[in-house]
Amino acid sequence: MNFLIRKNTKKIASLLATTLLAASLACSAGAEEAVTVNFGVLSGPTGIGAAKLLTDSDNGDTENIYEYVIASDNSEIVSGLTTGELDIACMASNTALNLYNQGVGIQVIALGTQGVLHILESGSGEEIQSISDLEGKTIYTTGQGNNPEYILRYLLESNDIDPDSDVEIVFADATEISAGLISGEIEVAMLPVPAATAAILQSDGTVRDALDVNDIWEDLGDGSSLIMTAVVARTEFIEENPDAVDTFLDEYEASIGYVNSNVEEAAELVAGLGITPSAAIAAAAIPQCNLIFISGESMEPAIADYYDVLYEADPDSVGGALPDDEYYYY
Repeated sequence: MNFLIRKNTKKIASLLATTLLAASLACSAGAEEAVTVNFGVLSGPTGIGAAKLLTDSDNGDTENIYEYVIASDNSEIVSGLTTGELDIACMASNTALNLYNQGVGIQVIALGTQGVLHILESGSGEEIQSISDLEGKTIYTTGQGNNPEYILRYLLESNDIDPDSDVEIVFADATEISAGLISGEIEVAMLPVPAATAAILQSDGTVRDALDVNDIWEDLGDGSSLIMTAVVARTEFIEENPDAVDTFLDEYEASIGYVNSNVEEAAELVAGLGITPSAAIAAAAIPQCNLIFISGESMEPAIADYYDVLYEADPDSVGGALPDDEYYYY
């Protein structure tokens, strides 16, 4: 018996070497197939929706390799796409079209998040009950030159309020606005979730959610929906890595599904990534984020009416032109 073992040692060693070589080659092939995607999200609902994807990426549990940034402002995303430092990014839907109309080679590969803006009121009173109650007020908001500004102006004008003379609009960052609301120095503000959620929870009852902008928009009855986020990819990256783009879409859709279905668990991931100050704020914010995922041929009919509204209100809000067929990636 021992003789047989010794006699076959070389044969067994040869088989083992062949097997190990095949396994090594397979691993090398797999490594070559994994594409590194430079991915950017904003520190708001888009970051929240991507929380599972980003966490899985950190743990090595994604098919693509994601090098990601969580940006505080759309300008960081615009810069990354323009210079090629980002391959795929989530950004304000109007900014995406603006960038496309400037000749930057991008396409929209998915849509995500509906209306996430809220009108907040500070103090013991409940004076703000409708959009018409904003007349004569100073309104603080984020998003100058992006969706929030154009949405606010459109809603005011639709309610016979001149945004240039009947109100004063002051732009600031979310942190400054939240602090002002909590201290009482700011009476009225429009903030997106989760910043709005954080301001309410941290105020001990002195800041209230006066109006849901999504509801006000729907009350206009013009048939458009507030699609506030576009997921875009550089056209060159799409052409060179179509499989990686398809993989991203699958993994991003799964991430949004997970966050919507597992609020408490997802809230821990969101807080762990630093997108919100705490898991409690994330858990309260997630149901208000209106996270959605739309891709393929469903994208154009979902957002076309909203782009029409923005264009009619101010052509500059979308870069001076409505999208052509090349804007969408099918």
